[in-house]
Amino acid sequence: MDKRLLAEFLRSRRELLRPRDVGLSEGPRRRAPGLRREELAQLAGISTDYYTRLEQQRSPTPSTQVAASLARALRLTLDERDHLFALIGHNAPSRFDRTDHVSPALMSVLDGLVDIPCLVQNDLHDTLAMNPLAEALIGDETAHTGLARSGFYRWFTDPEERRLYPPEAHEIHGRFLVARLRMATTTGSDTARAQHLAAELSHLSVEFVRLWNFHEVALRYDDCKVLVHPQLGRIEIDAQMLFTENRSQTLLVLNPGVGGDNRSKLDLLKVIGRQDLGLPTSPR
Repeated sequence: MDKRLLAEFLRSRRELLRPRDVGLSEGPRRRAPGLRREELAQLAGISTDYYTRLEQQRSPTPSTQVAASLARALRLTLDERDHLFALIGHNAPSRFDRTDHVSPALMSVLDGLVDIPCLVQNDLHDTLAMNPLAEALIGDETAHTGLARSGFYRWFTDPEERRLYPPEAHEIHGRFLVARLRMATTTGSDTARAQHLAAELSHLSVEFVRLWNFHEVALRYDDCKVLVHPQLGRIEIDAQMLFTENRSQTLLVLNPGVGGDNRSKLDLLKVIGRQDLGLPTSPR
């Protein structure tokens, strides 16, 4: 534990907080900026004496529970929390909180975008929410269950999953998926489930095994610029991603590509939704 740097960090973060930031009354005029030590200690659930000794470099190493309490009381960001743990000498907790509850921030954006296909996925490639236009474009990906909830699994086991991408993009898209799954097996929101997916796919797909043996690791998404609708054909897109702070969930915004009839195809989908258009199946 670096007692000097820990003390300086705690003091600096405490002095940045105002009583109103943590639901306390401002009270009488304060001689020093920020929260008082006793206020911070109360928020963290520790004694004022113990917290004072931390700032005076006289305390023994705090436990991980105390470190987590201090991080919450100080309203630290994840980066600041990880730094606090490092100063104390602990490994930082995982940044992921495994949940299928869509981030309110991403859901708010999703609800506001009605003219552009959007969907929310977690780091295991489960689709958690879609707007109607995304469902019309790629189908209802939230309806899958079991292992098939994961797009990682479906890509290598369900031929229908590949209809969305032109054949020339299949190899690179598969590599991106495998690289993301490998990352999820060690630092994801549910490493046990990611490892189970990888083990199952190793038994089911020769292609997966070949790509897995590349040992590629990445968090980024494929940059494929073309999606394929079964009746409207190829639609050029410019995909944009918005991540939650811990990157456990992602909002994919599938903007139509500039030029051509990409926008008009999405406008048609917005009107008819998932109805059969009465058109012949378009070649890929």
